[in-house]
Amino acid sequence: MPSSALTSCHVLASWVGGWGGLSQCGGCWGLNSRSGDPEKSPQSDPDPWEVQQRHKRSWVWNQFFVLEEYTGNEPLYVGKLHSDVDKGDGKVKYVLTGEGATTIFTIDENTGDIHATKRLDREAQAYYTLQAQAVDRITNLPVEPKSEFVVKVQDINDNEPKFVDGPYLAGVPEMSPLGTMVVQVEATDADDPTYGNSARVVYSIVHGQPYFSVEPKTGIIRTALANMDRESRDQYVLVIQAKDMVGQMGGLSGTTTVTVTLTDVNDNPPRFTHDSYQYTVLESLPLQSVVARIKAADIDIGSNAEIDYRIMDGDGPGMFNITTDEDTQEGHLLFLFQTLDFETINSFALKIEATNRNIDSNFLSLGPFSDTTSVKVTVEDVNEPPIFSSPLSQMVVSEDAKMGTSIGRVSAHDPDSLNSAIRYSIDRNTDLERFFNVDALSGVISTAKPLDREANSVHNLTIFAIESRKFPCSMSQSKPLINIGKGFAVVKVLDVNDNAPLFAMDYETLLCENAMAGQVRRLRDIFNIFLRGGFRRREQPVYRLPVLIVDSGSPALSSTNTLSVRVCECDSDGVALSCGAVAYTATGLSTGALLAILGCIITLLVMVLLIVTMRRRKKEPLILEEERDVRENIVRYDDEGGGEEDTEAFDMVTLRNLNVIRDPNVRRDVTPDTPTFFHYPSASRPAYKNLPDNVVFREFIWERLKDADVDPSAPPYDSLQTYAFEGSGSVAESLSSLESLSTDSDQNYDYLSNWGPRFKKLADLYGNSEGASVFS
Repeated sequence: MPSSALTSCHVLASWVGGWGGLSQCGGCWGLNSRSGDPEKSPQSDPDPWEVQQRHKRSWVWNQFFVLEEYTGNEPLYVGKLHSDVDKGDGKVKYVLTGEGATTIFTIDENTGDIHATKRLDREAQAYYTLQAQAVDRITNLPVEPKSEFVVKVQDINDNEPKFVDGPYLAGVPEMSPLGTMVVQVEATDADDPTYGNSARVVYSIVHGQPYFSVEPKTGIIRTALANMDRESRDQYVLVIQAKDMVGQMGGLSGTTTVTVTLTDVNDNPPRFTHDSYQYTVLESLPLQSVVARIKAADIDIGSNAEIDYRIMDGDGPGMFNITTDEDTQEGHLLFLFQTLDFETINSFALKIEATNRNIDSNFLSLGPFSDTTSVKVTVEDVNEPPIFSSPLSQMVVSEDAKMGTSIGRVSAHDPDSLNSAIRYSIDRNTDLERFFNVDALSGVISTAKPLDREANSVHNLTIFAIESRKFPCSMSQSKPLINIGKGFAVVKVLDVNDNAPLFAMDYETLLCENAMAGQVRRLRDIFNIFLRGGFRRREQPVYRLPVLIVDSGSPALSSTNTLSVRVCECDSDGVALSCGAVAYTATGLSTGALLAILGCIITLLVMVLLIVTMRRRKKEPLILEEERDVRENIVRYDDEGGGEEDTEAFDMVTLRNLNVIRDPNVRRDVTPDTPTFFHYPSASRPAYKNLPDNVVFREFIWERLKDADVDPSAPPYDSLQTYAFEGSGSVAESLSSLESLSTDSDQNYDYLSNWGPRFKKLADLYGNSEGASVFS
């Protein structure tokens, strides 16, 4: 080795091959220096600038390998890093960086040995990229350039094949030829397909023979039997296995299921379960009703079982039709065009054919794809309602026809074989006012009331035809069965001349007051008016013209109508300007007329003033309000008054004592100027205190009535008389001080103390007052 160059080498050991085999790989890199430069020891601190000026060569080694899923107790040895710079004196330190460094892969910084500390999974990560470098332990400066290498995880057979798309559903037509493809399955293996046989899969059928087979390499499933019948078995479940290592022993396997359904083909014809069918229907069956339901059985499904039915032959052509119910594939025999009549024909025989709608030409040899059967329809008799010979009868009658006049006849018959008797009646809902009657037995319709064409010109009648017969029922009894048929009669009322002509409306026409005699006035295209002339609106603004109207009937009728003719002021073209009465103006009146009118007005005003003045001066009689009790004698005022001396505010006489009577000469309908009292003789008045209460009031009122009757100064009209009479029950008699007006001396109230506890308060107030007066 020349002295001008120093050489250093590194050696890496790695696992190579399948399960081991240690080999050595090596490489060198040199460090160029100027001639004569002393060799620098790795122990000395190199100059960083000199290190950067070195010419380096790359690391050279083969790829490292490490087995996946290592299950040993010790870390797995991967390889070794070594540099010729390392003299074994511990001055060189090895550093490992990159994917999984320090977590998965570790390096001995002194020896350069690399170990894997964790279990690796190739299917999770197939390789790791790492960087290796040798540095000075003291300065951490690189003594070797950093270089990158790869640790590849070597595969082992640790994954079984899997069917990602399973389980599978497939279908194949029934009666398919041998070897018909059904479906293709596929399994995948996560192991390395480029290394060994760990991912090489073969297929086999575990369950499903001898009906189906599978190709080992492709996974295509085919039919293994010919003419498999869906109607016998329509579904098969297969179990398919996929095994790696080309199916060798020790390989891993996975399975899936394949459900194969045989799809239907039209290989079965329709067949009736019976050679003939019998049905019974009522003769009253409505049109388009279903008479019978028949079905031909077809064990195919879907469109292959669709059937068309037709009537091949039979009685009553055109009376029946048959259609297919698309949901149930039944044949519905319909009664179509004519009514069934037990009395005419009571049974029908038909021949029905059922044919597949969709026929497969590949299976014609299995036919024919149709079948026939016979159908017998028996008609059962029912009690039908009577039938009118004519559903609508038209009749005419004059409006002046007398009651009981026959106007027509209706007729109905029993369609049943018994031919029961018929009774007729009118539906009164169509003849509310009972203008007509019908004979119950004969069906003759006659008038029952006078008719009026002008009120109702057409009558629409509903006629009932009632048939009643008996049918035997349970418990040996008979039950009447009533059937009612309906007919219609239209009665038209003919007109007679029984109404006099009248104006259709109140007519009014206008004419000009300057119209000339002989002119013609047309009235709404009805008639003409010949004018005499000389019309004056002021003299007569409106004319009432009687018009006689006569019709052309036999006998002729007439009426007189009034036409209003209003006189108008017109312009030169004959256009009405104003119509009706003319108001007379003052300019057209004479002086005498004006004076007369003025005098009347003044007279009226004077009379009004007199009446008002008299009413103000007149004094109204003292009466009570209607709603107030006639026994009430309190009159309320808004002023305090002047005490008992004030006799102008109210009638003091009404409060007098029973034994004092007013002067009969004083008027009782007005307030007296001064109260006048006098005492009746004791013989002329009864002692009221000795009479019962019910008699006291009656006698008191009766006496007052007699006084009023004989009083010459009483008013000549009824007036309300008010009396304040409380009866004679008080032991103190009257306490009123009004009687003091008849005396001149002061009163002494000492007697109040003798009246008991009730009058103690009054005795205290008035008893000790000497010479006191009530009015003081």
